[in-house]
Amino acid sequence: MRKTLIAMTSITYAMKAKTLLNNKRIYCEIEKTPKNTGSGCGYSIRIKDTPEYIKSILDQNHIPYKNAYTI
Repeated sequence: MRKTLIAMTSITYAMKAKTLLNNKRIYCEIEKTPKNTGSGCGYSIRIKDTPEYIKSILDQNHIPYKNAYTI
């Protein structure tokens, strides 16, 4: 099963992103970033919407992230 993750810059920003997205009724869960990706703080948010849409929300709310990827 494929999943889309956005690597976060810190666990604090991962928690802020989860709260923000969940308050907007957008699915988001925090999980450990797979080691083979080698990016971020070690935590990512798992999303169901398109990464571009989620990244635009994070940008509008000044929540930094590293990159998005599908595994």
